[in-house]
Amino acid sequence: METSKVGKTMVQIAVIESDSLRFIGFRALLSSESDFDLQSVSLADIGTHQGANVVLLGSHPGRNVVEVLATLKSHRPSLDVIVTGCNLDDASVLKIITVGAKGYVDEGASVGDLVRAIRTVLSGSVWASRRVLSMFVEQAYRSSGRGISFGERPFTIREKEVLTMLASGCSNKEIAAPLGIEERTVKAHVARLMRKAGMPNRVMLSVHAITHSLVSLGSN
Repeated sequence: METSKVGKTMVQIAVIESDSLRFIGFRALLSSESDFDLQSVSLADIGTHQGANVVLLGSHPGRNVVEVLATLKSHRPSLDVIVTGCNLDDASVLKIITVGAKGYVDEGASVGDLVRAIRTVLSGSVWASRRVLSMFVEQAYRSSGRGISFGERPFTIREKEVLTMLASGCSNKEIAAPLGIEERTVKAHVARLMRKAGMPNRVMLSVHAITHSLVSLGSN
């Protein structure tokens, strides 16, 4: 994120849309978010557009969004991409997430959902329906051969607290402060949680916790 002249931390959002009217629409929809700065960026230029915190990528007839995502991630592996589209089925959304998108928002979704999707992805989590997230976790289980019964290695009370805040999109610093512990202690708790769950990273751990009702969060 970048800071403006008046000191506000701005969220730089790159919008990849071949239709200029769609970019105008996104800018109008998100105009109420004073910290959002939208820029129209071509697919050819996104690789050198280093300032973007998140990318909105349109999925429309005639565009192979999976190939576009693969190209984007090959050039910028850490790029956070949210795909927007119309009535994609669960299998298609799962494929998009598997390729590397951090979220999918249907064009019929409310402005509130679009804003929450952007902020959820910025916090380090994934935005998609619970059905798709559950499919994603199960696919990871099958491909990695990992995953164990939580009953065999139950969570401690502290681990449950950390997991709930992690699944809510909190950073290590944001978890540490209210719990009165050091960031390195949070990292140790997260590492143990990943081992118990058989999850390779904190995003997968958060997704698993949400889809298996291990934490109580609002649904998306």
